[in-house]
Amino acid sequence: MKRKIIALLMFLIAGNTFAHYLWIETNPVGSENKKHEVKVRFGEYTYGVIEKVNGEAFKNVSQFNVWLIAPDGSKSALEVAPKDDHYLGVFIPGQTGTYTVVLDNKNMNVLDYTQYDFGIFKPQYHAKAKVSVGETADTARSNADGIEIVDISSRPAKKGEEVALQVLFKGEPLIKNEIVVYVSDLWSKKMETDEKGEISFKLPWKTIYTVEATYNETTPGTFKNADYEFIWHCATYCIKL
Repeated sequence: MKRKIIALLMFLIAGNTFAHYLWIETNPVGSENKKHEVKVRFGEYTYGVIEKVNGEAFKNVSQFNVWLIAPDGSKSALEVAPKDDHYLGVFIPGQTGTYTVVLDNKNMNVLDYTQYDFGIFKPQYHAKAKVSVGETADTARSNADGIEIVDISSRPAKKGEEVALQVLFKGEPLIKNEIVVYVSDLWSKKMETDEKGEISFKLPWKTIYTVEATYNETTPGTFKNADYEFIWHCATYCIKL
């Protein structure tokens, strides 16, 4: 037992990039024809850890793409520029409805954590955020070959309201899968998706909520000449109140 605990602690320390996650931070309500900022962060929000862009940890996950899906379904690349502790993008909503901001990173190197009893795996990140302009609707589906969190709430997020989310894997509901909701000061709540892959929870505080879902796809393969045993999928969804 002692050996396993020591191995776990070494895993957490050595796997800094793996333990962290990417998320998109933005105001959930926008205005037509007015600039709207989008920030990409990397770290562990509940622990107050936000990595610097020029640090080694952030550099290891920086080969991501950010997309903007408009209410009419059109998709365009969102350019982001490096700042101190985030990447910053700006867009101007030209339509009423729901904009979905999407980040995808399938370019991370294979990690070998066999010494920590986790195996050899290829990590993949997918992050999403919602911006409602005048009206609200479900966020767009955006990850047909991986995991994603879809906001199916009927109203824009605000303090005291309930948010409803659905977790999908390759377009199908991810049933009985653990989801973790994080806020600051080490507060977190574990939940499990139902038979529709859905969860719901209240937003009791005016703060930032980050939601994380992970899934191991036990399909071996090769990436950049490195063999892996499975793909570790990580999806996040951020609500900033």
